[in-house]
Amino acid sequence: MKDNVIFKVYKYFLPSAWKRYKGYFVIRLLRLIVNTITPFVPILMMPRIVDELLGNRDVNRLITYVLVIILSEYVLGILNGLFGNILERYSLKFENHYTSLMSARIMEVDFQLTEDKKALDQIELAKNGMSWYSGGLNGIVEPLFNMATALFTVAGVVVIIAGQAPLILLITLVLLVLSAALNKRMNEIEQKQYADLSKINRVFSYMGWELTDFRYGKDIRLYGAKEMMLNKWRNYSDMFVGMWGDLSHKLISLRLLLMIVDVIRDFGIYFYVGVLAIFGKITIGVTTQMFTAAGTFYNSMRNLVMGYQDLYKRANYANEYVKFMDYPAAIQKGTKPVGEGPHTFEFKNMSFSYPGSDVEVLKNINLTLTPGEHLSIVGLNGAGKTTLVKLLCRLYDPTEGAIYMDGVDIREYDYEQYMNVFAPVFQDFKLFAFSMKENVLIQDESTPEHEREVAEVLDKVGLTEKLATLSKGMDTYVFKHFEEDGIEPSGGEQQKIAIARALHKNAPVVILDEPTAALDPMAEYEIYRQFNDLVDERTAIYISHRLSSCQFCDRIAVFSDKEIKEYGTHAELVNKKNGIYAEMFAAQAQYYQV
Repeated sequence: MKDNVIFKVYKYFLPSAWKRYKGYFVIRLLRLIVNTITPFVPILMMPRIVDELLGNRDVNRLITYVLVIILSEYVLGILNGLFGNILERYSLKFENHYTSLMSARIMEVDFQLTEDKKALDQIELAKNGMSWYSGGLNGIVEPLFNMATALFTVAGVVVIIAGQAPLILLITLVLLVLSAALNKRMNEIEQKQYADLSKINRVFSYMGWELTDFRYGKDIRLYGAKEMMLNKWRNYSDMFVGMWGDLSHKLISLRLLLMIVDVIRDFGIYFYVGVLAIFGKITIGVTTQMFTAAGTFYNSMRNLVMGYQDLYKRANYANEYVKFMDYPAAIQKGTKPVGEGPHTFEFKNMSFSYPGSDVEVLKNINLTLTPGEHLSIVGLNGAGKTTLVKLLCRLYDPTEGAIYMDGVDIREYDYEQYMNVFAPVFQDFKLFAFSMKENVLIQDESTPEHEREVAEVLDKVGLTEKLATLSKGMDTYVFKHFEEDGIEPSGGEQQKIAIARALHKNAPVVILDEPTAALDPMAEYEIYRQFNDLVDERTAIYISHRLSSCQFCDRIAVFSDKEIKEYGTHAELVNKKNGIYAEMFAAQAQYYQV
């Protein structure tokens, strides 16, 4: 199982890392050579110096030995430091690269998973597992090269020790087994604690950082929520710190045992080598060499064994990233190409329950949307109106029944091509802290033609006068996150920008989910009055609570109790005796009558 995890992680990361950053592995190899050579300089030279001091005391020879040690350590130290700095820069590059890949994956993962706790926990595990827990790609590669260094060092030291004091090898190996067992137990405790920490990490991060976002500023101030927020932060902080304290408490006894094992090893080796020296089996110079070689052998063997344990631990953390990047799709995706519009959509006996729930949100929906038709969907809150368009856009798949486009189940179409059919503006739309132009285009580069198109759609939604007041025009940043001269658009202005974005996409189907909720009735009426100009001959779906908008639509679907209770034109439904729509329309109309 251990080897499988390590192999899986290396198989995922190493090919792409080698393809992108070959220089990293070259530097790693050079550093391996330097680190392998470094311990042998004192091991080979110190006994010569000691024996020379106790023997002939040849000054020239002593100076030569000392210079060899000093220069070797100086040059090797400089090379090691230089390679280390280069590797740190590569480490940052790796971090940015794999963070970018993960960000892209998060943005393309099936929307259904963004409301799935298991998937959200996996994202948190992936973020932390690929950062400071594993150390990123550099963190999972480093133990491998450290083990290689240790292996070469062990081979050389064994040759030196075996001919002079072979019992050192036995003492070291026996006590190393004890150290490895203790270290294995410590790793197991850390990994279990990591799994427990991930459960509260998202909440901890939310309470500690996201609530400082200025978007929450008005509500926090006007409702005096600061103390509640701080108390929650303190509670989760105490929980978080407590878990780390519990980890330290569990590890302290094991760390003490490791220290005791090290003391026993040192005593055994010093005693054994001392006896050999007393009985003249080895010279004083060789005695110092054995002490140094024994320490190097132990450390190298320890690095070899515990390096593997460390590699396994880091690979497990990094594997959480691999798991997320390979996270299974939540919805079926086909390959059938989407043909040229216009398109006809049909809901056939469609029902839907949200994942993990048995409660039906929509039940037995049958509805046909013809090309160029303007459909208004009305109903009380919670009637399933927004859910219907989410299903149409394939953010979810029906629990029962199906949705067809041009007679084909939408699950058979190429997912990306199908998504391009729609230009929605949902109730909870988001603008980005980019320029107004970028918020409409949703791309980095623009041409004069693009700018003309953006100006046209901004004019259509009534933002021309606003643009005239901005020194940078459509290049003005929305919000002040990054630019001091950015604007804080009103709710209505934000909705107009979002509608402009949908119009510019020029998709066959426009979906406006409560598009004018932040506008006053007159401004709303103006938007609806220009409805035909805004959407042209495209198919359009409107979700609205203000029923005056329904007069601009061809058909109206009235949702109630999870079903379509009424369907028809405004004239048909408003005159229907005891009809749901007629009652809703009359109830709203009285507020506009004197």
